[in-house]
Amino acid sequence: MDRIIGVFESNDLLVAFVVVGGLMAISVWLSKKLTRGWLHGSAIAIILGLALAYWGGWVTGGEHGLADIAIFSGLGLLGGAMLRDFAIVSTAYGVDLREIKRAGLVGVLSLVLGVLVSFAVGAAIAAAFGYTDAASMATIGAGAATYIVGPVTGTAVGASSEVIALSVAAGLVKSVVVMVGTPLIAPLIGLNNPKSAMVYGGLMGTTSGVAGGLAATDKRLVPYGAMTATFYTGVGCLLGPSLLYVVLRALVGG
Repeated sequence: MDRIIGVFESNDLLVAFVVVGGLMAISVWLSKKLTRGWLHGSAIAIILGLALAYWGGWVTGGEHGLADIAIFSGLGLLGGAMLRDFAIVSTAYGVDLREIKRAGLVGVLSLVLGVLVSFAVGAAIAAAFGYTDAASMATIGAGAATYIVGPVTGTAVGASSEVIALSVAAGLVKSVVVMVGTPLIAPLIGLNNPKSAMVYGGLMGTTSGVAGGLAATDKRLVPYGAMTATFYTGVGCLLGPSLLYVVLRALVGG
């Protein structure tokens, strides 16, 4: 047994891929069998991942969830900043700027409004809970945009690890809510064609939430919503640690 554990510990990144892959397989199965596709597998995976992270932190008394357990330490690298930023860059390379023109001016406005409104709401909630410095407000506001923009902004402006964690939590909650809520509100807002999907992706912004929600609504709409949601992430990563942070500093001070 010690030899097997030693092999796992020395190949921790491979173990992390297996764990994530297994978790996704279980989540997809639960989605099909228990919810008949109504709750997308990605949403279930996020919920299970958060539960496992809490359990790992509770058992070990550490701060990195399952990654504090030696055989699962590869999860810290797999979910860390390096691979996160690599995923952002690789996703951006797959986007053709000409495609967004299909949504016209409305699509562009949805991107700008989506980022600004999410950022403003997140920053206001942060201030209401006592995080009144510009770095914390900008980080949590960016997290309200997406759980990717939050850590990017927080790292750039020097926010604490606690605030960065809160920004990720805010983004994850938003992602799950969008995943679950999209099929419910789709008939009410006319979310049944490529143009509306692109506008929706621009307003919501969370790529995983939009993709999962649209997959449960109409799989044909996923590429359109995911495309503008990807642009949203890029716009958020550009504006969060720069213009929006500078504006917040001017309003509330350092």
